[in-house]
Amino acid sequence: MSQVGYARVSSTGQSLDVQLSKLNHCDKIFSEKKSATTTNGRTALKECLSYLREGDQLVITRLDRLARSVMDLSQITYDLQQRNIDLVVIDQQIDTSTPTGKLMFNMLGAIAEFETELRKERQVDGITKALEKGVKFGAKAKLTDEQVQQMKLERSDGVLIRELCANYGLSKASVYRILGAQTVR
Repeated sequence: MSQVGYARVSSTGQSLDVQLSKLNHCDKIFSEKKSATTTNGRTALKECLSYLREGDQLVITRLDRLARSVMDLSQITYDLQQRNIDLVVIDQQIDTSTPTGKLMFNMLGAIAEFETELRKERQVDGITKALEKGVKFGAKAKLTDEQVQQMKLERSDGVLIRELCANYGLSKASVYRILGAQTVR
């Protein structure tokens, strides 16, 4: 029997250090910096799951490091059960090799999905309220309306795209977007 660790953070700005230190007793550790929305795209998780053999234990620090939805979690654990592989969750003290561990696993998975849905609802509510108050999202416009009109005038007078880029401090893509994707001269 081998203990195989899996660590994941959602973004490149986050650190795996805490999880990796908790998993340092494992025989092998897979890690990645990817969102857990789906298993697609999480190559280290796929490698980890295919590496596991009958009798092994998959060790993670928290359930939300493995999956974000009960369905995703259920699919992964069903696969593990079929292959006679146990799941150990360090922070929540879950070990699916025991009946109590299986119960706790299912309860915490449902709670984790519930929390994710609540967070999404709060985010949507916050965005709606902000829009009602006139908050603008996205990057601030780099040019004023007058500058846009001037750029369009200059372009119609034959000024080259590369000159407009230099004059206004914009990328070629931005200039084309502002001009409405006019043809190159």
